[in-house]
Amino acid sequence: MKAVSGFLLISLLVACSSKPTQPTAVEDRSVGARTTTESSKAGEGMPALNPLTDPNNILSKRSVHFDYDNYVVKNEYKPLVQSHAQYLRNHPNAKVLLQGHTDERGSREYNLGLGQRRADSVRQAMALSGAKEVQIESVSMGEEKPRAAGHNEVSWAENRRADIRYQGE
Repeated sequence: MKAVSGFLLISLLVACSSKPTQPTAVEDRSVGARTTTESSKAGEGMPALNPLTDPNNILSKRSVHFDYDNYVVKNEYKPLVQSHAQYLRNHPNAKVLLQGHTDERGSREYNLGLGQRRADSVRQAMALSGAKEVQIESVSMGEEKPRAAGHNEVSWAENRRADIRYQGE
């Protein structure tokens, strides 16, 4: 009788025990984006979101724009640069190429130099925010690859930029 009651007590305790649940999403503190864990949604067909391509994530923004004849990172772009630097800190194997661009005004040589200074200023801001220098390469495109083809202030403003390109993209 004691054996049966002991067995029933153990069975009751096992039946009442709670099963640990796995989280369905985690907060990626490095970028402020929600990403799905591998174990939780894999069976439901929902892949994890890539913060670099998620349009709701700041990391999907890849251009830092500059004022005319200037290479100082504007205050409005500092959170963007810091977010990319933080991503690089948290992903030590990631690498970026910073491409500095200018508008069509100025000589070819001047624009190549200005494009390089723009890319280097973003590089320096990322390094100051904790990214490793070996993860960042900067080059000048000068006026050679405009984003906007017009010959007015709106087009020129769009072309005065540094683009952030991740390795493998």
